[in-house]
Amino acid sequence: MSGLRIRRPGALSLLQDGGRYGQHRIGLTTGGPADRLAFAWANRLVHNEPEVTAIEASFGGLELDVETDTLIAVTGGDQSLSINGIEVETWRSHRVEAGDLISLGYAHKYCRSYLAARGGFHIEEQFGSTATVVREGIGGIDGNKLREQELLPCATDRNSDCLQLAEADRPQYSNEITVRVIPGYQEHSFSRLQQRRFFSGHYQVSDRADRMGYRLEGPVIECEIDGILSEGICMGAIQIPADGQPIVLLQDRQTIGGYPKIGSALSLDTAKLAQLMPGGKVRFEPVTPHYADNAFHLAHSRFHRVKPETVNG
Repeated sequence: MSGLRIRRPGALSLLQDGGRYGQHRIGLTTGGPADRLAFAWANRLVHNEPEVTAIEASFGGLELDVETDTLIAVTGGDQSLSINGIEVETWRSHRVEAGDLISLGYAHKYCRSYLAARGGFHIEEQFGSTATVVREGIGGIDGNKLREQELLPCATDRNSDCLQLAEADRPQYSNEITVRVIPGYQEHSFSRLQQRRFFSGHYQVSDRADRMGYRLEGPVIECEIDGILSEGICMGAIQIPADGQPIVLLQDRQTIGGYPKIGSALSLDTAKLAQLMPGGKVRFEPVTPHYADNAFHLAHSRFHRVKPETVNG
């Protein structure tokens, strides 16, 4: 089968689908796209279902040789997209032909972009998913980041319409974000003073930020307990380790841990967090579970309500 072949893998390019669910009991984490909304739009712009396998390119530098006629789209951060050396728009689909060269530039402000192809990349699932988690050596191709000369099989398509997401409907990224937090049952292990310090503090993304979690630097938060028995960890959990500097856990988090947790961040906001480079600014705002549930369903409804425009190929 033909498809797209890796000429240069870039800084860190991973195959991802919607994620690996139901496997925490055997120690496998979820994986999946760090910016789920941008990932879903990349797929939708090439007429795919939102969770079909695509490429997450962190920091840019990805180059692909096209070996079949197909439709591609790039969304997410500010990596530029070029086809045969000519820069073209992101947040829309483009027809490419066998012999073409697809190139992503390097990120400047926001670190993750998504490249989808019509029909998705045909990769064998492991434990129900193609999501790559390098730490676990699972998913993608041999459980690893993409490497030179690897083939990403995809279907041939010469007839589908090209689609574009209007600029007003695209996610708005910023180097200064507010992360909404649902306080957890361990919040009572933090005094009222420490909770106020956390929710009024200004934090920066440290250079220790990856798909496992974003370690932040700012006001030190003290907990009344040194640790807890290891327990399951949810997406967005905000751990407070011994140094008092929060860690927001993301898609490749460990499945259990023993640090106290002051709450959990909304997945809508971890997507924006995962786009930040070191030095990006973060604040936290408490919300209720009811608010979080409404926000999630409103965002889900909006994604399906917004219709991309048909454009010339």
